[in-house]
Amino acid sequence: MRQKKDDKITEILKKIAPGTPIRDGLENILKARTGALLLFTDNEEFIKQIVDGGFCINEEYTSSKLYELAKMDGAIVLSGDMKRILFANAELIPSSDIQTVETGTRHRTAERTAKQTGELVISISQRRNIITIFIDNERYILEDTEVVLNKANQAIQTLEKYKKVFDSKLNILNEYEFNDIVTLENVLSVIQRAEMVMQIVDEIEKQIAELGEDGRLVDMQLEQLMGGIEKEEELIIKDYSIIEDKTSGEILEEISNLSYEELLKDQNIAKILGYDIFSDFDEAYVYTRGYRILNKIPRMPSNIVENLTQSFKSLQHIIDASIEELDNVEGIGEVRARNIKTSLKRMQEQFVFDNIIN
Repeated sequence: MRQKKDDKITEILKKIAPGTPIRDGLENILKARTGALLLFTDNEEFIKQIVDGGFCINEEYTSSKLYELAKMDGAIVLSGDMKRILFANAELIPSSDIQTVETGTRHRTAERTAKQTGELVISISQRRNIITIFIDNERYILEDTEVVLNKANQAIQTLEKYKKVFDSKLNILNEYEFNDIVTLENVLSVIQRAEMVMQIVDEIEKQIAELGEDGRLVDMQLEQLMGGIEKEEELIIKDYSIIEDKTSGEILEEISNLSYEELLKDQNIAKILGYDIFSDFDEAYVYTRGYRILNKIPRMPSNIVENLTQSFKSLQHIIDASIEELDNVEGIGEVRARNIKTSLKRMQEQFVFDNIIN
């Protein structure tokens, strides 16, 4: 499973989504234009290092309490689970040696505090009337729900277009695998398109998290569009990677960490898969081990798929094998052997048909 790059921000957005108690408090402060600086932590050492002065509150959180305390100039310290208010009217004193790109005093303090502690800091600008999230070296500005919803809908439309291109590339790979004419360019192209789709998905998931309950429809559209693309990509990697000391999941994570610009260069993906750099990847022929296609056969246990790929080494050898040869593989009887042959034949016919109509 790929490790998403923005998991921290996405998880925070879920916790402060519209409708949550903490978001109610933030919105009240925003509407009142009083501004605020909030630190969320359970680390007493960080509190001793950074928090100076103020009042010890240690009260259960409510949005009205947060709103009233924000009328004072100082920072408010809350527990990491956002359920208690610990201090109010305090001063945060992070190291001035920490670099910051912010200009306002409140935002500069917030960025430095987040970088120094790794904890969540939220700054509400009195002048610009915006809510900014800081954690570690990351920064994210919360936008109005209507704006986020419009962006999410636009992103869904973009995703549909990218998914259509991915499906087209995948259809070609499907047919070529059965005909044993796959080039490395075919493989790289599908992985590249899958990752472009996933980068848009990551962005939409952040927007869904930020929308909270208002993002349910977008979430349903996203789920319908995805259709197992992540699993498809991982199985393609398992079929074609020639790196022996890494799992397909580890390789997928490495590819998913490429930037959009890095993804556009075929050689970057080829190198991660373990291939040399060719002048023309469309002239480099490769073969599939068959994991992805075999997983499409109904009621095929993973151990049977593994036994088949280990016994025959390639999908083409499995396709060419007789009923008797398939029957000799551990865990496969005559009935399953016939089912495999029939399923592969139907799939091949379907893939040819798909490419004709597309």
